Amino acid sequence: MSALRLFFLITTVITTVVSGHNITAILSDFPEYSEFNNYLSQTKLADEINSRTTVTVLVLNNGVVSSLAAKHPLAVMKGVLSLHVLLDYYDNKKLHAISDGTTLSTTLYQTTGTAPGNVGFVNITDLKGGKVGFGSAVPGSKLDSSYTKSVKQIPYNISVLEINQPIIAPGILAAPAPSADVNITGLLEKAGCKTFVKLITDTGVLKMYQLAAAKGLTVFAPNDEAFKAKGVPDLSKLTNAELVALLQYHALASYTPKGSLKTTTDPLSTIATNGAGKYDLTVETAGDDVRLDSGVGTSRLASTVLDSTPVCLFTVDSVLLPVELFGTAPAPAPVLSPDASPASGPAGSSPEPAVAPSPFLSPPAPPTEAPVAVPATAPAPSDGPAADSENSSAGNGVDGVKAPSRVIVLGATFMSVMMVYVLC
Repeated sequence: MSALRLFFLITTVITTVVSGHNITAILSDFPEYSEFNNYLSQTKLADEINSRTTVTVLVLNNGVVSSLAAKHPLAVMKGVLSLHVLLDYYDNKKLHAISDGTTLSTTLYQTTGTAPGNVGFVNITDLKGGKVGFGSAVPGSKLDSSYTKSVKQIPYNISVLEINQPIIAPGILAAPAPSADVNITGLLEKAGCKTFVKLITDTGVLKMYQLAAAKGLTVFAPNDEAFKAKGVPDLSKLTNAELVALLQYHALASYTPKGSLKTTTDPLSTIATNGAGKYDLTVETAGDDVRLDSGVGTSRLASTVLDSTPVCLFTVDSVLLPVELFGTAPAPAPVLSPDASPASGPAGSSPEPAVAPSPFLSPPAPPTEAPVAVPATAPAPSDGPAADSENSSAGNGVDGVKAPSRVIVLGATFMSVMMVYVLC
């Protein structure tokens, strides 16, 4: 088995094992939930759901969603729908087997950091007569919603259940301030990003952020300690244009919450992106950990300061250094084959030392390499996981015990593939 063939095989296995679920695809088979599905996409909650390993979605039919959306803006819709995403797995059997008949479940709304007390929790109670009620976990709240039917399950990964009425927690219907009124500087200063705030204010980049906020803005603000870290260039040596580009590089002209970042595979264009330079970022994830790679280094997404459609403010623990301004580490010298050795120079002569590029100038474009031909026998990578089977017993274990984690499955699969390669 060739190395190239092995590479494609491993890629296919990884894609199949890690892909998980896609709530948009699941709900597309049920037209009665098209409005619910549409709002999951608009608010980016679909990305958050897809990034979770274990989740239960409480769906509402089109009539209920349309009635709610007619009275409230998108930001309120996001809050309400996030309360319908439980961070645990529930199916019909588990709902009727709740210990002591009642339990509290954490929701996506609780993870926003803006849910006081028990507002981000849902009360699930197994009622008499085979009914199951849902309501806010805030003391005194009524169980106004009822479980009506099971829609789709992939044990113990995702479950979709229908309820008849929306779950409304106290204060969740209050509309947040419009994006134009968001106090970007005040919020970032409280989050420990005073140096960054001063820079965007003095250079006028703050006004660019504020203009973008109306349609969508995501800011990655380095905390004060990040500017003091070893290896951070002296920003006073940058020209005004270079400093502006650096600060623009720390923002996206789109609403991109953490859930969307975790499912992103393509490079992200920043506000600094233009015809003269890419100024893009790539995302690396490991569980709930998200890192941004500039090509020069990586920076961890440290905290969420604000997540209110269409504005997201994050803190990061390192200054993002774009390749266009600071270059990259020199690439290792290519290994030459014995029959392709270059001719020796004159005896006693020494090669001229390479001139190091300026840390503030765009590096030369990398040489274009000829594409590697793929052998005709190499299998094409799989487009995705095998079709989901409804209500399957994928766990192959005692009811209530979760299936092995994807990491273990992936590791075992990888070792199997490597053994096949060695034997071949």
